[in-house]
Amino acid sequence: MCTKASFIKGTCSGFGVYYYYMSGRYEWIGFDGMLVNGRSHGNHLIALRLDLSDLLHKHHHDLVVHTSNMDSSTALFNQLKEAQPFFVLAGPNVIESEEHILHMAKQIKAVTSKLGLPLVFKSSFDKANRTSSKSFRGPGLAEGLKILEKVKTTYDLPIVTDVHESNQCEAVGRVADIIQIPAFLCRQTDLLVAAAKTGKIVNIKKGQFCAPSVMTNSAEKVRLAGNQNIMVCERGTMFGYNDLIVDPRNFEWMREANCPVVADVTHALQQPAGKKLEGGGVASGGLRELIPCIARTAVAVGVDGLFMEVHDDPLNAPVDGPTQWPLCHFEELLEELMAIARVTKGKQQYKIDLTPFR
Repeated sequence: MCTKASFIKGTCSGFGVYYYYMSGRYEWIGFDGMLVNGRSHGNHLIALRLDLSDLLHKHHHDLVVHTSNMDSSTALFNQLKEAQPFFVLAGPNVIESEEHILHMAKQIKAVTSKLGLPLVFKSSFDKANRTSSKSFRGPGLAEGLKILEKVKTTYDLPIVTDVHESNQCEAVGRVADIIQIPAFLCRQTDLLVAAAKTGKIVNIKKGQFCAPSVMTNSAEKVRLAGNQNIMVCERGTMFGYNDLIVDPRNFEWMREANCPVVADVTHALQQPAGKKLEGGGVASGGLRELIPCIARTAVAVGVDGLFMEVHDDPLNAPVDGPTQWPLCHFEELLEELMAIARVTKGKQQYKIDLTPFR
């Protein structure tokens, strides 16, 4: 919800102090779409100290206060952050049909509920970054969100889905509980800010071309937009032209972003443009048989969450079939990973004693 604020005092040049009245609870405030942090004075007065002289000249005094209530997102974020041994983001890569997505949601929830693992259901309404123009993309924004909304209400599940353009974020934020930033777009400031403005949790995938330290900067862009509910996700690093590797050190280094770390154990096994298509062109291949290897490693290191694409018929999946984990093995793998998590101390920082040992 957005409401106009009353302009009380300020200057249009230099470093000024600006005061606004507003009623009710506030989470963050915006200046014509540019978000800044505020602090409360009493119940109704917010004081901001900004260095925005150029912006003020451009936009004059058209000030907007956003009063979206982020309580539900923060509650879910805290639940996931505190999950033991880890939380799960899982589902088929893309929405193939309403019938299929509801079937998958039911089956996946049955497994995670049995094991006591917090689940956020994942699927995409549009795979805009497919390798080939011939690849299936999904039902699109409007129809896809209707289907995800039905999953959410039918099975009482939180939803994570990805966005590719800033103008998608508002609509997606009305349905999804977590907005995912694709790896290729992890540094796109406008997209990160638009996702942050929804008040929903933002899961930022590390670009295949990025050092883990980049995630600290990407997370900070979301925080500066007023949203503290952030996750960062490792999904592999380019190794030559058609392969990815997972560096386990990244799970540790990405903690410097000061937020939960997620391991995408399926996309990390992609072989980009590594599969030739009949009639010409290429698509992504993958090494599905190594998914348990990467998942075991991630859990041993102590990640907070696992991202896993799961399918009931991977060989006939229209998108990313080679890296989707078979539904029939989903419970079996999670049970093994939970057993590893019970004995590892990966979430505890190792205290190294460098005093001379006699």
